Amino acid sequence: MKALSGKELARLLEAHGWQLKSIKGRHRVYAKAGNPARISVPIHGNRPLMIGLLRHLLRTAGISEGEL
Repeated sequence: MKALSGKELARLLEAHGWQLKSIKGRHRVYAKAGNPARISVPIHGNRPLMIGLLRHLLRTAGISEGEL
């Protein structure tokens, strides 16, 4: 799996129709119409997200690893 930073994941979510709802500290919270889930993406500069967290966020967003 390709490593992504929080900033890169945020851009990917926005490209898949997720909208930024709020910013709480260093976390951006995204929501999508018709989907009850909320996704909180940590933004810590250009540091890559941990693999387990990245997989969880992608699964929650309905984005496959092949779309990276």
